[in-house]
Amino acid sequence: MTPVVASVHLSATHSFSKPAASSLHLIAGLGIEGDAHAGATVQHRSRVARDATQPNLRQVHLIHGELYDQLNARGFIVSPGQMGENITTRGLDILALPANTRLHIGAEAVIEVTGLRNPCSQLDDFRPGLMQAVLARNADGNLVRLAGIMAVVLTGGEIRPGDGIAVALPAGPRRALEVV
Repeated sequence: MTPVVASVHLSATHSFSKPAASSLHLIAGLGIEGDAHAGATVQHRSRVARDATQPNLRQVHLIHGELYDQLNARGFIVSPGQMGENITTRGLDILALPANTRLHIGAEAVIEVTGLRNPCSQLDDFRPGLMQAVLARNADGNLVRLAGIMAVVLTGGEIRPGDGIAVALPAGPRRALEVV
């Protein structure tokens, strides 16, 4: 399957879930126009409280739509946007991407993957048990976070559901994603 944008979401407030939108306008260095997490410096409330001058490595949140399929099969009633992502993808193993991977989305937009989303207890407030459901262990016993990835906007542009996603892996040694 060719990687595509399945749906897009934004919220002007720091709400947990983000309603669907017909398109997103990405702005280089800032994030998504009209989204509460847009900005050159951190916008997530917990991070602002720690150090508001940190660069915002969480301008765009992506979740693979296949995660929703898995969660629904396990009895969780959850749909795209409800876990707070801006972009829901299909056909792309986003969790396997290395840091600094560039995703070309639609005609113009380019985002760069910065790291993993660290699931928080708000997931359990939304659906009891959901936080544990988005955590797993690999063969070595290491914790695996399934709740999506974060990115920054390198080149702005409009993106819409149905837009293709082209992957440009970083040159040189590849670094696994870590929590940002």
